[in-house]
Amino acid sequence: MLDATSVTSAFISSDMDRLQAMTTFVTVVEMEGFASAARKLNVSPSVISRVMTELEEHLGVRLLTRTTRVVRMTDAGATFFEHCRRILADVEAAELSAVGVNTTPRGQLTVTAPVLFGKMYVTPIAQDYLTRYPAVSLNCWFMDRVVNLVDEGADVAIRIGELPNSSLQAIAVGHVRRVLCASPGYLETHGVPQHPDDLASHIAIQATGLTPAPEWRFHVDAKPLTVPIQPRLVTTTNDSAIAAAIAGLGLVRVLSYQIAEELANGTLRIVLADCEQATLPVHVMHREGKHANQKVRAFLDLAIETLRAKASLWLA
Repeated sequence: MLDATSVTSAFISSDMDRLQAMTTFVTVVEMEGFASAARKLNVSPSVISRVMTELEEHLGVRLLTRTTRVVRMTDAGATFFEHCRRILADVEAAELSAVGVNTTPRGQLTVTAPVLFGKMYVTPIAQDYLTRYPAVSLNCWFMDRVVNLVDEGADVAIRIGELPNSSLQAIAVGHVRRVLCASPGYLETHGVPQHPDDLASHIAIQATGLTPAPEWRFHVDAKPLTVPIQPRLVTTTNDSAIAAAIAGLGLVRVLSYQIAEELANGTLRIVLADCEQATLPVHVMHREGKHANQKVRAFLDLAIETLRAKASLWLA
């Protein structure tokens, strides 16, 4: 536990004090502020401020930029944060090993995934994970935007789509398609489009998460083709767009895994399958390097095994 006496006694001089300083820095970043970090570490904000000032003076670099509302890492701070997390994880593993519980995951884990993917696949994995490892608590961030694992402090992410060059570790678990679909009732009334050009006479539903612009893209005769749409319904969530398609409102473009159940029970049908774009890979990503700590490794092993067994993630 940090206290004012230890802070003012040149804490940088010993390895234990360095670990305390690293712990303080990591906590400030994860809690996004000095006051919240102080509450978590059960010390005063002035102690946190003093630790951070001395740490920056010792390193000779600015680690954080401070405003009245938020604390953000500098580039040097982001690099130092990653090293600190790995060092503290190694120390925790060594301590747990010394008392014979190194194989038991413990602590808090944060996982992020797209909304529907999180609902359909990650939530069951999370429930299984928490049942297996009672010493771990789990934060699930389900949102249809890319969460920056380093800047936002998430441990594991599910990503759909081609990945940029990155230092993050990525493990492929499947691939999905961008599909155009409608209800059988809609297709019976309006006809089944045989070519993307036929879509001009159809009703479109636009889910902006997958289709931010009012257009649908296809691949016809080995060439890309973009078809503008004038949607009757524009929605920010995929599940509402799918619900509208099931109700017979029109055609919608979604990812194949999102309608696996509807395809199986016949409430939706895929059209223009021969004109689809290339499949999109699905990856599980983390930032722990090759030697992930126990809580991350256990979740990765469970998630990879579970997701690779899902037939809906291999619809090609």
